[in-house]
Amino acid sequence: MSERQTDVAAFISDLDGGVFEQKYGAILSDVALSVNNTSKKGKVTIEMEFSALDENRVTISHKLKFTAPTMRGNRSEDNTTTTPMYVNKGGRLSLFKEDQGQLFTVKGETDGKLKTVN
Repeated sequence: MSERQTDVAAFISDLDGGVFEQKYGAILSDVALSVNNTSKKGKVTIEMEFSALDENRVTISHKLKFTAPTMRGNRSEDNTTTTPMYVNKGGRLSLFKEDQGQLFTVKGETDGKLKTVN
């Protein structure tokens, strides 16, 4: 994997502050159990839509949909949330900007470029 590619595991865990990952795990287990109990097919779908937010940031709308089989049909649900993320060098997505610049001098004092609070 290139250093500039998005780390998919970190990306998934960052979505919706970690809640998306928890919902995804619960849904995978639920659908797998339903398929095992009914011998029918189930389905889990992730949809992501990207829109520009401001300079070097995008809003990611992530939808988690599932269909779990039941003995007399199926049950389904979809859940959509959004997460803003920075688009860093090479397109790497993260919650935080990777090149914020120098904030402090070697001695630990604030850099001259920063404004002081009075």
